[in-house]
Order: sequence, then structure tokens, then C-alpha cells
Amino acid sequence: MGFVSVIAAAVAAYVFGAIWYMTLAKPWMAASGVETGEDGRPANASNPMPYIVSILCLIIVAGMMRHMFALSGIEGAGKGLVAGLGTGLFLASPWIATNYTFSGRPRALILIDAGYATIGCTVIGVVLTLL
Repeated sequence: MGFVSVIAAAVAAYVFGAIWYMTLAKPWMAASGVETGEDGRPANASNPMPYIVSILCLIIVAGMMRHMFALSGIEGAGKGLVAGLGTGLFLASPWIATNYTFSGRPRALILIDAGYATIGCTVIGVVLTLL
């Protein structure tokens, strides 16, 4: 589990996120209140910054998960899946729910974004332990 596995895991989670948010685009845009253009797409869809920040953050998450896995002796796809699922479900998602609840965000947004965090961390965990 080195640099290559971290990059591969981050890319896998990024691809999953693209599929997740393309599938849930309309409910996510409605729940998040993001401004849309005349074409119905987010007004900032052509701005590369959110995509760059996203991949950089995924590299950071995958790198930290790799570090935690190495320290904990987590090896094999099954253990990577469970550890990734636990990281997303019991660390990332509650944090998202706390922030969104205090800011009065809709429950649908919490579920969509926490779902991505949970499954994205699961993807990272599996990929990290496969490579």
C-alpha cells in the first residue's frame, strides 16, 4: 500500500462520486440550493476548482486511510471494505450530519452527501487493500 494505491483509491472514489452525483443530480441540486443555469446544470459546472479540490481532498483521505490501515494491520479486500465502510459510516457521515443539521440543511442533502462519504470511503478501503 503505497503512493500508487493512494492515487488509485482516490481516483476510484472520484469516479464513484461522479456516478453518484450524476445519478442524484436533480435531488442534490434541489436539496443543496445550488444555482443552476438555463440548461439546468449547476451554474459553476464549467469552473474546474471544485473538481480539483475534490480530487486533492480524496488523495488526502485515501492517504490517511492508508496510514490508518498500515498501523492497524488491515489487509485484504474484506477487511478493507469493513474498515472503509466504518470510516465513512461512523466518522465522515456523522460529521456531515452534525454540520448540516446545525446549518439547517435538508435531510435529503444529508443522506445524499453522507451516502457518498460512506460508499466513497468503502471504495477507498477496498482499493487500498487490493493494491
